[in-house]
Amino acid sequence: MRHTIWGWVFLCLWLAACATSPMGRSQLVLMPEDQLVQMGLQAFEQIKRKETVETDPALNTYVRCVVDALTRDLGGQWDVVVFRSDQVNAFALPGGHIGVYTGLLQVAENQHQLAAVIGHEIGHVLARHSNERMSQQFAVQQGLALVQAIANPGSATGQLAMAALGLGAQVGVLLPYSRIQESEADLIGLELMARAGFDPREAVALWRNMDRAGKAAPPEWLSTHPSHETRIREIEAYLPKVMPLYQQARAQGRTPRCRPPERR
Repeated sequence: MRHTIWGWVFLCLWLAACATSPMGRSQLVLMPEDQLVQMGLQAFEQIKRKETVETDPALNTYVRCVVDALTRDLGGQWDVVVFRSDQVNAFALPGGHIGVYTGLLQVAENQHQLAAVIGHEIGHVLARHSNERMSQQFAVQQGLALVQAIANPGSATGQLAMAALGLGAQVGVLLPYSRIQESEADLIGLELMARAGFDPREAVALWRNMDRAGKAAPPEWLSTHPSHETRIREIEAYLPKVMPLYQQARAQGRTPRCRPPERR
């Protein structure tokens, strides 16, 4: 009876937490949004204390220009910090906090390619992927705990079965969902950059640059990210849908002129 009650409680929580992403995909969202915003702020402050903040006015102006163009229609305040680091990376956190590492500027060769990366990261925030990932992790943990409570695997064989079940949940649920979120953020980012007047075709060139600059990656089925080849294929397939948005933006006078500093 106790297990049945817990099963019904879990099912009710699941149904109550159903949401829809900007791309129309069903999501599990359990965390209160204000809590995610607070967590995003705390994480951003920790990163700023840990990393070296870049003070070069030209670099900051360049990155800020790209962010301003991308977020023009989104509203809210977007806090942007450039970090001096060789990392080829950027991030965006709930609450509107964006970090860009200077190493990325060696791979993103122009404003359009930088917009593709930052648009992707903003896409994660707009689609509430942080909330979804935490909710999925919680759901998997609770599901495994429920199975363990029912099975009571005291034997060595039972413990091995639970370990295998945990690996199956990681590979079969959490990792694929993460890859779905990454692909979704790519497409949201394409729309953002196109509406802002950045050329979405440059996203293909960006990921080719990333492929050349990257290290050997694990098999796609064991990775949280799609392979570069998969990303490029999906972006190219989506370009016909966003090119009209880009052409419309240009016709409306949205022509960002964010000039990268001269390479050192």
